[in-house]
Amino acid sequence: MASSSRRSWGAAFRDPTDVFRRSGAEEGEDEENLKWAALEKLPTYDRMRKGILQQVVVDGRVVCDEVDVHRLAPRHRKLLLDRLFKVVEGDNERFLERLRHRIDRVGLELPKIEVRYENLSVEADVSVGSRALPTSWNSTLNIFELLTEPKIILLFGIIGLLNLSPSKKRTIKILNDVSGILKPARMTLLLGPPASGKTTLLLALAGKLDKNLREFGKITYCGHELSEFVPQRTCAYISQLDLHNGEMTVRETLDFSGRCLGVGTRYEMLSELSRRERDAGMKPDPEIDVFMKATATEGQETSVATDYLLKALGLDICADILVGDEMRRGISGGQKKRLTTGEMLAGPPRALFMDEISTGLDSSTTFQMVKFIRQMVHVMDGTVLISLLQPAPETFELFDDIILLSEGQILYQGPRENVLEFFESVGFKCPERKGITDFLQEVTSKKDQEQYWSNKNQYHYISVSEFVQLFKSFHVGKQLSEELSVPYDKSRAHPAALTTEKYGISNWELLKACLSREWLLMRRNSFVYVFKTFQITVLSFIAMTVFLRTKMPHETIPDGNKFFGALFYSLINVMFNGMAELSMTILQAPGVL
Repeated sequence: MASSSRRSWGAAFRDPTDVFRRSGAEEGEDEENLKWAALEKLPTYDRMRKGILQQVVVDGRVVCDEVDVHRLAPRHRKLLLDRLFKVVEGDNERFLERLRHRIDRVGLELPKIEVRYENLSVEADVSVGSRALPTSWNSTLNIFELLTEPKIILLFGIIGLLNLSPSKKRTIKILNDVSGILKPARMTLLLGPPASGKTTLLLALAGKLDKNLREFGKITYCGHELSEFVPQRTCAYISQLDLHNGEMTVRETLDFSGRCLGVGTRYEMLSELSRRERDAGMKPDPEIDVFMKATATEGQETSVATDYLLKALGLDICADILVGDEMRRGISGGQKKRLTTGEMLAGPPRALFMDEISTGLDSSTTFQMVKFIRQMVHVMDGTVLISLLQPAPETFELFDDIILLSEGQILYQGPRENVLEFFESVGFKCPERKGITDFLQEVTSKKDQEQYWSNKNQYHYISVSEFVQLFKSFHVGKQLSEELSVPYDKSRAHPAALTTEKYGISNWELLKACLSREWLLMRRNSFVYVFKTFQITVLSFIAMTVFLRTKMPHETIPDGNKFFGALFYSLINVMFNGMAELSMTILQAPGVL
C-alpha cells in the first residue's frame, strides 16, 4: 500500500515540461521512492539535513543522489539551479510558484506585513548664513550648543524677542503630515522630484531615521509600533550608496551578508511544513525540498541562496571578480548597484524599502531587476516600496500602487490605474506620447504645470497643498482614509512576521563570520603581513641581544644609554610598524567614513 502511494506521488508531481523527468525510467523512479522512504524514517534533525537530487548520467539513466544540504558540493549546487531554472526571465516565476505551491497545499500561511504611517512629519534644524559653513569655529559652537541645548534655546529666544540679533537657525519640514498604507503582495512606486523627501520617508518607515531629526506621527507594522519589535531586522533598507569592501569578490560579499543576516524563521517554517507533509502522506518536489533545506541552514560559508541571487540579478558572470574601489579595478557601477540590492535580498526580511536602485543602470537592467522583485512580491506576499527618479514606461507598468510625493506632502497614493483619472478630475490631461512618470513629476511644478491644463483659457496654478486637499475628496483618497480609520487587527498578524531579536544569529556565529572575513582579507594582502611578521621577528631578535651580556663592565653613566637606545629604537619600530595597516583597516570599513 505504501509503495503504491509513493508511486502515485511521483506521478502527481512530475513536471511534463522537464526533459529529465520525461525521459526518466521506472527504475529511476523506484530508486527515488526507496530513498524517500528511507529519508522519512530519519529523525527530524537528520531529515532536515538530507535531500535527493536527480541527474542524468552519460548513458541516459536517471540517478538519484542523496545529498547533505549542509555540505552541498559546487556541482550539486549548479545541478540544482539548472534544474530549477536555466533562463531567469522565464523560469524564475515558475520556480517561485512551485515553491509557493508546496507551502499552500498543506495550509501553511506565509508571514505578511502591512505598514501604516499616520500624520507622519519630520523636521530638522539647519544653520543659515555664515553658521552653515563647515569651519572649525562653527563646529565648536555646534558642539557647545548640543551640550547646553536647553539653555541656548532659551537665551536665543530672549535675544530674538528683543530683536538684538537674528537667529542663525531655521526649522524646515522634510515631511509634512503624510499618511498611507503599504499592503503585502503589492509593489509600490515612490515618485517625486529631488529634495521632495523620498529618502526621509523610506528611512522613517525602516526605523533608521537620523536621531538629529524630529519625528512626529505614528508608524506601525501589523498594528505594532516600532518600539515593540526590531524594525531594522523586520525590514531592509537598501541605500542609494554602494558601500562595499573592494577586496572581496561578488560571491564573497553576498555570502558574508547572508551569513550575518541569518535565515530568520525559515528553519521553523520548514520543520512545520515537513511535519504536515508527512502527516498528510505527501511527497515534496525533490528540487524544491533541497533548495528550501539548503536556504534554511545557518552558518554556511557559501549557500545555494547566494547562487540563486547571483543568477537572478545577472551577477553570475562576475561572481568571482573583486568588487574593486578607487585603487582597484573591479566590477562596473551598475553591477555594484545590483550587488547592493542583492546584499539585502540575501536576508529574511519581508518588507523592503529601496532607494534609487536604478542609479547607474540602463533601462533594460532596471526592468529585469524590478520584474524579479515583482515576482517575489506577488508570489511570496512581500511588501516593497521602491523609489525611482525617472523609470521607463515598461518599468512603470510593473508596479501596482503609486505614491506621488512633492514638497514633503503626498499628492496621490493608490492604484496605478487611477492616477491619471485623479489628475484628469482636477483638470490636467497627460498627452498621448508623454511618459506618465514625466507627467506626474512635471504637473506639480510651477513652471511646467500650465502645459497640461485641459482648458487653456481657465488655467490657474494649483499648489501642492491644493492637490493634497483635492486627493482627499477623490474616491481613492476617501477609501484610503476609511482604511486608516479602522485600526489594524493585531490578532491577524502572523507570529513570525515581526522580529524581536536584535541579531539574526548568535554571538558565536557572528564572531566566526567576522573572523572568517578578516582571515580572507589577510590572505588577500598576504605579502604585507608576511613581510611585517618577518620584520618584527628580526627586530625582536636584535632587541633580545641587548640582554645577552647583562654584566658588561662600564665606568660612566652614558654607557648605560646604549641599552636604552637599543630598546627605544626597537620600541619605535614596533609602534610605527602598524601604520601601513591603518589605512587598510579604514578602507575595509567604508561605511564609517
